[in-house]
Amino acid sequence: MNLISLVQLGTVDYATGLRLQQQLVDLRKAEKIGDVLLLLEHKPVVTLGRNARAANVVASPELLAQRGVELFECDRGGDVTFHGPGQIVGYPIFDLRGFATPDGKRKTLGAVEFVRRLEEVLIRTCADFAIPAKRVPGLTGVWTGADNKDAHVGTAASAVRRSEASLPNDAAEAKIAAIGVHISRFVTSHGFALNVNTDLSFFDLIIPCGITSKPVTSMQQELGKPLDLNAVAESISRNFGTVFSCQMLWVETLDALLGRTVGVPMQPPAKFRQIHKEDDTTWA
Repeated sequence: MNLISLVQLGTVDYATGLRLQQQLVDLRKAEKIGDVLLLLEHKPVVTLGRNARAANVVASPELLAQRGVELFECDRGGDVTFHGPGQIVGYPIFDLRGFATPDGKRKTLGAVEFVRRLEEVLIRTCADFAIPAKRVPGLTGVWTGADNKDAHVGTAASAVRRSEASLPNDAAEAKIAAIGVHISRFVTSHGFALNVNTDLSFFDLIIPCGITSKPVTSMQQELGKPLDLNAVAESISRNFGTVFSCQMLWVETLDALLGRTVGVPMQPPAKFRQIHKEDDTTWA
């Protein structure tokens, strides 16, 4: 059985997250480490994937600065999305040659199969907290059902988006998790973002994933109460183990994972619920 090492990092600014991913990808390609899953929160940031349209960032640079939101272009798939406090971001650094296809005929997962498994992990995680979630044909990510009429529709969204979101049909499906990945020589980076206790007003600054007809939601919005992020992280870990048929090993720090430093000073592991008290942490 394969082993996935999971490291829970706390709050990481996006630039540091990009550098850290690249270091781990290089080490994974060189077979100096095994498969790794990073779970973390980002400080507020809007990211544009390879397929992003700049027009989907509807906020001005001045408004982004006022809200304390950074703006980054990156090499993941997908369009525009938001990361911020209350959201669990997962970065799987996996070599897909180590994972068999569902039919067992191939030892290497393809990109689409990998994304489908990420969706399955998040669907099961939502189910662990009594939130029905699903895929939407033709779209990437995880969505709540069409019977949800309380999903957030931002003030920056178009009138069409607002009106459609109120209809009792598929237009009321709300996105609870976004997925965007990059694969180089079979090794994955970037990953997923699950809205747990996210301030959904940040999505007013963008047209999330370029989709105008469907709103955004969170686990807190669905349940009417905030969740313990650490409990959600533990659910994500369990479901990764099940969906990817792997053993999950929680590692205290990246130093413990690598047996040496990778140029990023690590803090002692902390509960996700303590993250917001650690905003003064310095990262290289």
